Amino acid sequence: MSSETHELEFAQSLEDTDYGLIICGKTGMLKGLWIPKGVDDDEVPESIIRMCVDIFGIDESEFEDDGFPDPQSGTLH
Repeated sequence: MSSETHELEFAQSLEDTDYGLIICGKTGMLKGLWIPKGVDDDEVPESIIRMCVDIFGIDESEFEDDGFPDPQSGTLH
C-alpha cells in the first residue's frame, strides 16, 4: 500500500449537474459559487439562492444578473 496521497481538483469532484460553494477557510465567508457548464444563472435552484442570501448575506439580485464570466471549465462567481 502506497503512502502517496492524491489531491482531487475541485472541478473534478463535481458531477455535470452539481453546484459548488467556495468558502474562505479563514473567514467562513462565501468566495464563489460554481455553476455547472451550460446552466443559465437564472436556473440556480431556490435552495442554493436561499442559503446564499440567508447564511452568507448575498444580495438576491446577484442571481438575476447575467453579467458573470463563463470560464471554459464551468462558471465561478
